[in-house]
Amino acid sequence: MKIDKAIEAAERISESSPLYDARELLKCGDTARIILNDQVYTLRLTRSGKLILTK
Repeated sequence: MKIDKAIEAAERISESSPLYDARELLKCGDTARIILNDQVYTLRLTRSGKLILTK
């Protein structure tokens, strides 16, 4: 499965960094809002399956 290979690759890159499944962040649709230092960012899943993060 492609997802399993991507997870394995991410784990090899950095064992100490947290790993999040984008589908969990986007479970209510194709966008999620993320707050960092009082600024709101939007994480969006495109029709082609890519992720875009915008301010």
